[in-house]
Amino acid sequence: MGKHSTTVARRALLGLALAASLSALAPVQAADLLTDAKARGTLRIAMEGTYPPFNFKDPKTGKLAGYDVDVARLVAGKLGVKPEFVTTEWAAILAGLAAGKYDVIVSQVGITAKREQAFDFSRPYTYSFPQLIVRKNDRASYTSLNDLKGKKVGVGQGSVFEQQAKAVPGIEVKSYPAAPENLQDLAFGRIDAALNDSLMVAYLLQHSQLPIKAGARVGAPERMGIPFRKGNPQFKAAVDKILADAAADGTLKAMSLKWFGTDASRPAQ
Repeated sequence: MGKHSTTVARRALLGLALAASLSALAPVQAADLLTDAKARGTLRIAMEGTYPPFNFKDPKTGKLAGYDVDVARLVAGKLGVKPEFVTTEWAAILAGLAAGKYDVIVSQVGITAKREQAFDFSRPYTYSFPQLIVRKNDRASYTSLNDLKGKKVGVGQGSVFEQQAKAVPGIEVKSYPAAPENLQDLAFGRIDAALNDSLMVAYLLQHSQLPIKAGARVGAPERMGIPFRKGNPQFKAAVDKILADAAADGTLKAMSLKWFGTDASRPAQ
């Protein structure tokens, strides 16, 4: 073999070695979440656990209960896996999903354009409205967020309600990690109103001993879905079908009536 041929052969070998090295360094495409969950036998589901009637610990049993819990169990069951619940504060819940601490969140996560940039969502399984909560003895009439300029409004930290309140100049927004602290401050007069989910407000009126009442609805309908990390098309298709079937056969409606006394599984007519 001549000198030129030897050089060409060496370059070819070096090229193959470099390609092999780069291939070894390239990230391996992860399996779809559907395959991973089935192989593991569990679906890791995050929720607050302090947000009645959606997800909270039943004081009698100490176990998680609520609409979100029922929906999560339905989805896991239809996928053929066991639900593995993880409770975490709302402020850190999306960051935990991004970090892979759990597979999905079933905790009334509003579907927004900003969140859809970071995560994929299932089809909506809840529709509701932003609604004010005020003290029973408050004679002021707040018909919109603009009426609360110069007032203190309590919201969930990192929630869509926080974003809505902060978008109105003049409102002093106070953010809370969990709903109970927010409502206690309202009852004691530390804030002038709270902004939360209309379905939660209806539940509170039936179960809370706090001197609070429902205020006005102050925004457009919200769509709630199940977020998960991008790149899992098989998982998305499977979950969407489960939720679509549950909406069609009345399962979601029955769950909604159980917890809210109204059908929140479809847009209000």
